[in-house]
Amino acid sequence: MPVVAEVAFNEVDKIYGEDVHAVQDLTLDVADGEFLVLVGPSGCGKTTALRMVAGLEEISRGTISIGGRVVNQLTSKERDIAMVFQNYALYPHLNVGENIAFGLRLRKTPKPVIEERVAWAATLLDLTPYLNRKPKELSGGQRQRVAMGRAIVRHPQVFLMDEPLSNLDAKLRVQMRAEISKLQHSLGTTTIYVTHDQIEAMTMGDRVAVMSQGRLQQVAGPQELYDRPANLFVAAFIGTPPMNLIEGQVAAENGSITVLLGRERLPLVPAALAAYPGVPAYAGRTAVVGIRPGAMYPAQERPDLPTFTAKVELVEALGSESMAYFRIDATAVQTEGAMPEDEVIGTEGVSEVTGRPNLVASFPPHIHLRVDQEVPIAVDVAGLHFFDPETGAPLR
Repeated sequence: MPVVAEVAFNEVDKIYGEDVHAVQDLTLDVADGEFLVLVGPSGCGKTTALRMVAGLEEISRGTISIGGRVVNQLTSKERDIAMVFQNYALYPHLNVGENIAFGLRLRKTPKPVIEERVAWAATLLDLTPYLNRKPKELSGGQRQRVAMGRAIVRHPQVFLMDEPLSNLDAKLRVQMRAEISKLQHSLGTTTIYVTHDQIEAMTMGDRVAVMSQGRLQQVAGPQELYDRPANLFVAAFIGTPPMNLIEGQVAAENGSITVLLGRERLPLVPAALAAYPGVPAYAGRTAVVGIRPGAMYPAQERPDLPTFTAKVELVEALGSESMAYFRIDATAVQTEGAMPEDEVIGTEGVSEVTGRPNLVASFPPHIHLRVDQEVPIAVDVAGLHFFDPETGAPLR
């Protein structure tokens, strides 16, 4: 069985040229046998961080350790890692068995050991019938499994995976997510997995590390990221569809706290204030209010909840649910990482977005809505989130 090892980033920087900080002050521990996912938008530094672990990029500052050993000055070969790339990197002139065995042959592993490990990996990955085929004769999923096989036969301390599923179609990605997760838990090998797809991150990782602009934003279990985002960026990035973020005016009236979204008023229940105890201090001020699409309902289905009125702009029927897009008279905000390129970045990476729907809700498929119809929407105010509009910090 492979030897597992922890990976530790300690105040790691990667600087290109004089002032391009691809990674800034990254401190992160990956436990023995853990499946950690690095996720974030393009250019956030996640692949650079992975390549520094692999020895493919030099470390500008700080240290990286594998199994307690600082590896800054070690070559990739000396680090005992195996990397799975986005493009599979298979040799077209070699068959499946030869591709899987390639790394072992380079290390002059005895032939009986090579044969034993290739047979073991092929059985584990359902590749035994294809051992004599060339890569061009395989499907995308089969090629990805060959790349995985080449990595696991080495029995490395650490697996590094750089967006390995991005070239696959949607159905195959779902299948391969499950296969990779099952394989990693079976082997127990420490794994760092890079993706820009937060669905992959949430479904695969024991923990998920969210990055933006070269900095680590939050590292936590998937459910904690969803329920307790550390800042506005994480709130906007984690979740499909993403959290609705609206400017709201906090008001204190007759001993109760309400939030005004344009002309719409929502009273805050004790559970909302317990989760975000900093909200009352914002009375008379603007906060960013986060509403998950699943926290809104057709008013007739939840008469126990407070409501507001919104105008229907678009409905997408998906079979099991409908995505309903609404507009209310309030200002939507987005974080920089999730922003279209033509938007103007505002204070602290927050941009006002106008001229497009500012709310999306996940509704049951039997609810029929018409474009331009004004409908009452019930809101589970206990599930609201609140952030400072300038710093993006949660009002906890």
